[in-house]
Amino acid sequence: MNLILFGPPGCGKGTQAKRLVEERGMVQLSTGDMLRAAIASGSELGQRVSGIMQRGDLVPDDVVIALIEARLPEAEAAGGAVFDGFPRTVAQAEALDKMLAGRGARIDKVLRLLVDEEALLKRIAGRFAEQGRPDDNPESFKVRLVAYNTQTAPLLDYYQAQGKVTEVDGMGSMDAVAAGISAQL
Repeated sequence: MNLILFGPPGCGKGTQAKRLVEERGMVQLSTGDMLRAAIASGSELGQRVSGIMQRGDLVPDDVVIALIEARLPEAEAAGGAVFDGFPRTVAQAEALDKMLAGRGARIDKVLRLLVDEEALLKRIAGRFAEQGRPDDNPESFKVRLVAYNTQTAPLLDYYQAQGKVTEVDGMGSMDAVAAGISAQL
């Protein structure tokens, strides 16, 4: 089963993806985690995307698509993937559908986490204070939220046209959100 956790930055996609990995043995494909690892490694890719992410801008499609494609065999071996933070644009969604179709697979469900944007800003400020992630500061979050609303939110129409979107209340406790996800699966 291949799932997309869908929602704005800070809505809990990563937290819920990790739970799905633990509970169902799926592979989490988080472009954010992959890109942060590239930055930490000091690789050419990491140097290329560091400034982009710190500004809150979206990393170019060719980079994130290549990262995802490299991890698909691992996800297939595990019986499925939880896509976290990908796709972010219709072009990425189309590329993902094409990649998966070429492997005899597809996106089975898009789980949209419904959240309040003002509450997200508070969540991000707290996470920045605790973890100090440079791409998670309140200022870059605002830029990421605008990018989400203009570039990523239109993906809902793309996946709704395929009948794949299911909504889950993302404002409850981690356990309540996880229970909502489990009920939809």
